[in-house]
Amino acid sequence: MVSLQKEVVNLNDPAVAVEDLRKYYGQTKAVDGISFIVRKGEVFTLLGPNGAGKTTTLEILEGLRKADAGRVTVLGRSLEHNDKTQKARIGVMLQETTLFPHLTVKETLELFASFYPRSLDVQKLLEEVGLIEKSRSMVKHLSGGQRQRLAFALAMVNDPELIFLDEPTTGLDPQARRHVWHLIERLKGRGKTIFLTTHYMEEAERLSDRVCIMDHGKIIAEGTPSELIRRLGSGGLVECRASLSEDDRRLVLSMFGERVILAEERFALKTDNLVETLRRVMDLSREREIHLESIVVRQPNLEDVFLALTGRELRD
Repeated sequence: MVSLQKEVVNLNDPAVAVEDLRKYYGQTKAVDGISFIVRKGEVFTLLGPNGAGKTTTLEILEGLRKADAGRVTVLGRSLEHNDKTQKARIGVMLQETTLFPHLTVKETLELFASFYPRSLDVQKLLEEVGLIEKSRSMVKHLSGGQRQRLAFALAMVNDPELIFLDEPTTGLDPQARRHVWHLIERLKGRGKTIFLTTHYMEEAERLSDRVCIMDHGKIIAEGTPSELIRRLGSGGLVECRASLSEDDRRLVLSMFGERVILAEERFALKTDNLVETLRRVMDLSREREIHLESIVVRQPNLEDVFLALTGRELRD
């Protein structure tokens, strides 16, 4: 057994290096020539909508899927040398983890721990993920949030250096989602490297050291959350919810130019002059008889970055 302690890492030594990675399914370019590095000790996030290529990328890095082209190294070794010793250094949490329904929570962890030459203490791990009171419960009796915490524990049981988490909070209620966030933050505090995929903007902003925004198999932006958000400018946003006709959309674009971010049933205006922007919005509403359901003044976020880059909402 090994203890839960902080690792000493070289932050300049990449845990993952990807160069010109490609994966095609017929004419569909699931992953289309992407390159990035993941530094040791950081939380690195692939952010994008469903179908962007995040899971395919992750499965290639995990050794579950073969790339068509490109070069990948994980923990200093190419995927061709991904032997048992190398796999023991990695933890994986899939989008859907198939568990044995008639085993107890503790039995499940003990079974997975037996697959590795070294593992964490099962009892301490149960405490870590908040399942100590469910240790004797059968897996089939767990709630969705409890099953996710168990899957998270299984990804940690071998005390890995690098942990892949594929959409770890999808389908969870807000309380269960935040519990998983706390677990990720604890792992980061112990020096673990975490590769996360998500389509939740708040999750990426809160947890990530660096973010790659992915869409249609390509990386369209990369940086820290604050760096990406600063690309929208230093001011705030005036977000208006309204159903716009095509003529109205063209008018909004002509009036505000590059300052407007258009979505299906809302538009946001980047502004350094709040009073003037609000005046122009109200004039537009009155003159065109546009019903504004709401007007909110806020700071920009990663979802605004994605919308500005693609013209689509993150969860489209």
